[in-house]
Amino acid sequence: MIKSQRNLLNSLKKVFNNKSARLHDPLFKGNEKKYLTNCIESSFVSYVGNYVSSFENKLAKYTKSKYAVATSSGTSALHLIMKYLEVGKNDEILMPTSTYVATASSVIYCNATPNFVDIENENLGICPKKLRLYLDRISKKKGKYSYNKKTGKKIKALIVVHLYGFPSKILEIKKICRIYNIKIIEDAAEALGSFYRKKHLGTFSDAGILSFNGNKTITCGGGGAIITNDKKMAKKLKHLSVHAKKSGSDDHVHDEIGFNYRMTNLSAAVGCAQMENLKKILKAKRKNYETYEKILQENKEISILKEPKQSKTNYWLIIGLVKNNKFKKKIINYYKSKGFGFRSTWRPLHTLKIFKSCPRDKINNANIFFNKAVNFPSSPIINYEK
Repeated sequence: MIKSQRNLLNSLKKVFNNKSARLHDPLFKGNEKKYLTNCIESSFVSYVGNYVSSFENKLAKYTKSKYAVATSSGTSALHLIMKYLEVGKNDEILMPTSTYVATASSVIYCNATPNFVDIENENLGICPKKLRLYLDRISKKKGKYSYNKKTGKKIKALIVVHLYGFPSKILEIKKICRIYNIKIIEDAAEALGSFYRKKHLGTFSDAGILSFNGNKTITCGGGGAIITNDKKMAKKLKHLSVHAKKSGSDDHVHDEIGFNYRMTNLSAAVGCAQMENLKKILKAKRKNYETYEKILQENKEISILKEPKQSKTNYWLIIGLVKNNKFKKKIINYYKSKGFGFRSTWRPLHTLKIFKSCPRDKINNANIFFNKAVNFPSSPIINYEK
């Protein structure tokens, strides 16, 4: 193992050649400074301003959605959708255990209960076969809805997570959810620029969300968005994101409890510049994958996970699979000590104490994936070309 580590280290040094080797630095090579200056000089720096609506239009056009609602984070975007669906304390929300904690947190915000299911190995999303077997085992129909026989709670929705920009088997999952009358929400926080059958992730259901945190494919410094083709939903979610303040009135009239979840004009200004450069960023990230694939061809310790069939992923964070999971921590620590931002993947949520009491299926694949998976430095800076 020591020899293969040294060989990979030498290759990494040649690839990075004094470029940032952290996990995922943002790339600002466009009009970010220009638009920020314009935004500041206009004095419209909060959520009122032209850049917010412009960013929404760019997102809708790129994803081929009819509407986009820009929010303060991907987490807030998920929470808004939950509120729209009236998710509450008597509801359970199915989700993969392999996801960032925000997916489950948005459910907890509504006093509802996450219900964790396993993933499959090719796409890293919810395993349709295991999902069907799990629902057959735990659910019963009351009228047109499905309920958990043990908890008595309604299984109201399922969150499909497109992990690391890899598309879940969304069409198979949709068929299963139709049988049980379960709503689908797409967590495409990590998937801007990822497609399945030439259709952008997040657009296969009533609503999907995106994230623009500092380490995402493009960034606004923070922020998120909801994408949907439902006009009524888009209007309602935008209303809720500004404290449910009624428009067209000089008085402060709020017709329900809302949230301070709207994206700021400053953030959207950065987002607009990033969207203009998205094509080059995605090209650089695909080149990252090709680079790692080449230097790991003869490495017997680590392999690189490739995009599934009929898919085009954004390769947000490159995923390496350690063949002997006993060495995972050693490998991560070794390359970190040499200045390279290697990191473990998300810890399966069912293993966290904060979700100890939540229902779950038998989890196997997610545990195996976590024990072997490593994120490689994946910033577009590595292979960006002007």
